[in-house]
Amino acid sequence: MHERTTRARTADGIVEGFTRDGVNRWRSIPYARPPVGRLRFKAPQPARPWSGVRHCHGFTNCAPQQRRYTMLGIGRYQPMSEDCLTLNVVTPEAGHDEPLPVMVFIHGGGYIMGSSAIPLYDGAALARRGCVYVSVNYRLGALGCLDLSSLSTADITIDSNLYLRDLVLALQWIRQNIAEFGGDPGNVTIFGESAGACITATLLAVPAAEGLFARAISESPASGLVRSKEISAQFATRFAHLLGARPEDAADALMRASAAQLVESQHRLIDDGMKNRLGAFPIGPVIGDDCLPEDPVEAMAHGRAQRVPLIVGTNAEEGRLFTRFLKMLPTNQSMIEELLADVEPAARERITAAYPGYPSSSACIQLGGDFAFSSAAWQLAEAHSGHAPTYLYRYDYAPRMLRWWGLGATHATELLAVFDVYRTRLGGLLTAAADQRAALRVSNQVQRRWRAFSRSGVPGDDWPAYTVEDRAVMVFDRKSRIEFDPHPHRRMAWAGFSLAQ
Repeated sequence: MHERTTRARTADGIVEGFTRDGVNRWRSIPYARPPVGRLRFKAPQPARPWSGVRHCHGFTNCAPQQRRYTMLGIGRYQPMSEDCLTLNVVTPEAGHDEPLPVMVFIHGGGYIMGSSAIPLYDGAALARRGCVYVSVNYRLGALGCLDLSSLSTADITIDSNLYLRDLVLALQWIRQNIAEFGGDPGNVTIFGESAGACITATLLAVPAAEGLFARAISESPASGLVRSKEISAQFATRFAHLLGARPEDAADALMRASAAQLVESQHRLIDDGMKNRLGAFPIGPVIGDDCLPEDPVEAMAHGRAQRVPLIVGTNAEEGRLFTRFLKMLPTNQSMIEELLADVEPAARERITAAYPGYPSSSACIQLGGDFAFSSAAWQLAEAHSGHAPTYLYRYDYAPRMLRWWGLGATHATELLAVFDVYRTRLGGLLTAAADQRAALRVSNQVQRRWRAFSRSGVPGDDWPAYTVEDRAVMVFDRKSRIEFDPHPHRRMAWAGFSLAQ
């Protein structure tokens, strides 16, 4: 493969990447100082300038997490380090007269795993079609997404919502530098999937992010993941205990512990929560600080969030992935009964009645998927559409191979269309000959919409904005179509439901 080098000048120094397959790529450009040593648990600091040329040909570290989640290929694992605050830029090789729209991808992984280096998130297919694509790392788990600020002492200050602060700094870096790469700093779309979709929606309510992006796409956000300062403090105390620290020594123990010890304690904290029904998931955004003053859905409902155009949606069979892997969702009767144990009988009855055939396996899987994902998309669409253009979708397409595996259009499968996987060798394996044409049609459809939206804030004239009067939903499938309020009973069953304590 013919490859040559390419350079760009950032505010911090010159970065060298490489050109191949019609795109220029720069990998692992630092946007912050490494949050190590005394900067651990602190809001990120801008990167220090360097002299000479920084080689950005390969991916460096991902955030500390369990090693099994860092696999990039057979027998290939990404190295981990707290020094992980980097981003990647992909641009079309051919020059453009006008600055290009910028698409910034925030990876998912339940706030505890993932990396921008995962091959799926390469982004070259998007860049080739005319955008500057950026993917970002942020601090994960106990080092970034668990609020330990209540354990601060006079000597050791621990900041909250570190991962949101990381992403705000990354967006500031993009605002300052992306023109050098051919991007339009005034036309940035943030998009993410799963935890990345929650982060995307949350950033609309982060005051420091105001003006740093023009639109947002939230693919399968999860519900009920915000927590109050009080609940966070309880989780922080329990985390310190699992780390083997006394309350008075907790801050010191956090600074001394290895990253691996922190990751291990965080997994025990999550497992404890699963076993003892402790309500809110311990990791993710906390509300009530300067970074995130209020619940994002509340902020949207009252017009206090950024009033930018938003696409939000879910996949038809979100829950199926979790019957096989990451068994954290209530997708069978006993888990659902446990989930609803403390809910008012009338609400419990309303929820189960919305799933005909309950407690059959397929009704339970649908209920679990709606509890975790669809309810969040409905909530965000209802709240945001009163103040800004909002577009709701449902992704129904699954090639036969995914259906044979019992996965169907499950969680994260829309990424295969967004990132054009069906045109690759892997895509060929997923689509038997008969499916190839439909898979490419769905991919073209999704990409065309995302691209139009990133240019103008409108994903096509034939996709009506969501309003509480008609609740239009774009259904992506072999034949894509608009449906109006397709599942009112399921939507209304979850209205007002909350596990948060």
